[in-house]
Amino acid sequence: MNIFVIMKRTFDTEEKIIVNNGSIEEDGAEFIMNPYDEYAIEEAIQIKEKHDGEVTVITVGGEDAEKELRTALAMGVDRAVLINTEDDLEDGDEFTTAIILANYFEKNDYDIILGGNVAIDGGSGQVGPRLAELLNIPYVTTITKIDIDGNNVMIERDVEGDVEVVETSLPLLVTAQQGLNEPRYPSLPGIMKAKKKPLEELEMDDLDLDEDDVKAKTKTIEIFLPPKKEAGKVLEGELEDQVKQLISMLQSEAKVI
Repeated sequence: MNIFVIMKRTFDTEEKIIVNNGSIEEDGAEFIMNPYDEYAIEEAIQIKEKHDGEVTVITVGGEDAEKELRTALAMGVDRAVLINTEDDLEDGDEFTTAIILANYFEKNDYDIILGGNVAIDGGSGQVGPRLAELLNIPYVTTITKIDIDGNNVMIERDVEGDVEVVETSLPLLVTAQQGLNEPRYPSLPGIMKAKKKPLEELEMDDLDLDEDDVKAKTKTIEIFLPPKKEAGKVLEGELEDQVKQLISMLQSEAKVI
């Protein structure tokens, strides 16, 4: 079985984001593998363990993403692919990424593609569904369980706290939700083996793409941090007096009634 995982390099969840002149300062910032993609990688490895085959992780970005690709290899992925757009692409969006990935997959055999439900930086959750539409294959998002029997696939997905059961078939794209599994930590032997595993680097020319083919459909107008929370107010006095104070503040300050 040919199993692929689409992965993104994101800011560390504990990282303090600094915005300067309308853009995020990346110098000195810590980056990690998108946490939701860890669930996808773990599930891909488990599918391989049950059904044999090969797991490939692929990302679109710059050479800095090699660290996260090596982490995936250390977890148990067989091979990694970096589509390096650093020199060819100034700006991109979800459309850009989906087009690049679609061109790669059109030239490669695949049975199932897994990805994270969302990336913690943008949070759009668009790349997976966009890619599936371009490849004209079924897709299921926010999955919490998957069982494969030949070409038949039974999936459970999270639906705002409830569970929906979906029956579909391969080839297929799915996006992983928290709760699908517990991602493994790279072991020391895995880290050593990862250094020898293949990491292929491609450029847009290798996919017969130029900048006009992947021109972004969206434009970021402004980036800013949320306002600092003001200190809360403690109401004092008898309960009746507190209620009067609260109503007064809701009317005059919050202006919600």
